[in-house]
Amino acid sequence: MELLIFLIAIVMIGGLIVVPALRRMRGGRGGRGAVQGAMRASDPQEYGFVPRERLDVRLPGPDRQLIDALEEVQARQDWQPAARLLALTEAASELRWQRVQTLAGAAAFELAQAPGQGGMWLRTWRVAAPEDPGAAAVHAEFLVRQALLDPSSQDFRMILEEARDVCHEAARLAPEDPVPHIIELGVARGLAYRQADFEELWTKVTKLAPHHMGAHLAALHYWCEKWHGSQDRADAFTHAAAASAPAKSLLPALPLFGVFEHLPEANLVRTLYRSEVITKAMEGALYAVRQAPADHPVLPHVRHLLVFFLVRAERYAEALEQLRHVDGHVGAVPWSYGADPAAEYTVYRALAVAGWEGGGGTPASLPR
Repeated sequence: MELLIFLIAIVMIGGLIVVPALRRMRGGRGGRGAVQGAMRASDPQEYGFVPRERLDVRLPGPDRQLIDALEEVQARQDWQPAARLLALTEAASELRWQRVQTLAGAAAFELAQAPGQGGMWLRTWRVAAPEDPGAAAVHAEFLVRQALLDPSSQDFRMILEEARDVCHEAARLAPEDPVPHIIELGVARGLAYRQADFEELWTKVTKLAPHHMGAHLAALHYWCEKWHGSQDRADAFTHAAAASAPAKSLLPALPLFGVFEHLPEANLVRTLYRSEVITKAMEGALYAVRQAPADHPVLPHVRHLLVFFLVRAERYAEALEQLRHVDGHVGAVPWSYGADPAAEYTVYRALAVAGWEGGGGTPASLPR
């Protein structure tokens, strides 16, 4: 029964190509040994992993200051810890973008849990401090998230137009802050800005933060096939950014995000994840991870996506290396696209262990 549940979980996350991998683990142990390894991963302590119930779905990686502020905000419904935190976060830093995203996401989650009441601290913040650029940025991101929850809603366009107004207000309050313009990239996607208008907005972003990884991730969606571009346009955008990346930048990882956004709905070609295109994108991301500063706030995003691709390419030791850096936090693509990010993450974590042990590896033999 446990085996059946495990395999169902794999199929539910779209792992049509992963199931055969369980039956062909290298090292001769075969499917049974692989599944036994996956079952052992349900005891995370063997590999130093965090139990599923303790995984933090709010963030891709640790940010103790943000978590402390957020917990105080939510416990007391007091916006001031969030305001202080953003005021002390450098405007052009990627950390500010990520903190704005997390605060907006927390308010949106609270509202979903308690319609009409949840996230009241954000509304109070906007009323009490109308000239606070941090409040305006969080509010704008909150509105974009609310709209994109249901693009078919009658209110979709109205909410995004309000978000655009708040973006402009935030930009007026903090002219050197790229975050309001980055948030407007999401508005542009939803409102289908003309290409010329989108490129004008993108120029504003790159003038303030030319190599901002978060900004490039936000812009990528506009160029994807499912929005207003195509796979070729998305590829051109990601490869141009990677080619012009300065030293220690994460931009060489951008093509992997472009590949992810254009994966087929169902894949029956077992070698897809070892193809030349995906291998090159993974190598670019691994290079970026090795070169980037260890405290880069967007680095965990890249590591999480690498876990997804490395597991599917059966590169289990490398997947476990990425897991060691991010385990404990699951607020990132690809897990955040699902209804239960912690569940999807733990299945891939189990598959990484299964593959490693299927080749004869043990917790003790894992490179440190």
